[in-house]
Amino acid sequence: MAVESERVGMRTVQRAIDILQLFDEGRPALSIREIATESGLPKTTVLRLLGTLRLNGLLWLDEHGRHLAGPALLRWSRLAEQAWRLPPAAGVILRELAAEHGETVHLHVRRDIRRICIAQEEGPQSLRQVVRIGDELPLWAGGVSRALLLDAPEALLCRVAGTSPYGAAHLETLRARIEEARALGYATSHGEYEVGLSAVAVPVRGRDGAPAAALSFGGPSTRFTDERVRRFADGLRAAARELSLVGLPFEG
Repeated sequence: MAVESERVGMRTVQRAIDILQLFDEGRPALSIREIATESGLPKTTVLRLLGTLRLNGLLWLDEHGRHLAGPALLRWSRLAEQAWRLPPAAGVILRELAAEHGETVHLHVRRDIRRICIAQEEGPQSLRQVVRIGDELPLWAGGVSRALLLDAPEALLCRVAGTSPYGAAHLETLRARIEEARALGYATSHGEYEVGLSAVAVPVRGRDGAPAAALSFGGPSTRFTDERVRRFADGLRAAARELSLVGLPFEG
């Protein structure tokens, strides 16, 4: 009985989280009907969960009866910003890197089978890749993903491959691309997520020597020539070593 009760409780929590994840900058307010449709949950379940989320201030009703992010999230947002804020020295490293190479710099961490952008420094170019802090992307493609997966166990690679459009068959491709990145000392990608976009990435090693984050340049493929990619990689590796010495806040 206790095990079943715990399972039901965990399922309820996951459903509430799934509802919160329906909201984004493109859809900041959702109706009950939209939430029920998008979540696939029965309307009665949705109503119960929405009531609990509103009671705790995680959701709020606007003048049209639609749900939007609640005020309690402001406190959580401040806590997250404080916990994930880079040390001043790390911010300087990113700014100097973007200024020297003229491309936007991103810093990502892995969360299970996805990656999250935790910092960026925009380059001076008017045409550039837009990845917002907090954005999540899958790990099955992209140079950043391979930099994060360099020391990943086989079980994780299998799970990542399974999320790709190619299914489990993508595992061999993923392995080969990771080995290529290991041999080169950096990872590259061209048009894997979106045609016309390229990236160069390197791991930022933590205290235990494992990739704690990935540092990358991203931008239009026309600017990522072979010669520039090599220069980008040299700059990224030097900056990654400096970041490892400075330390990252989430390493404790």
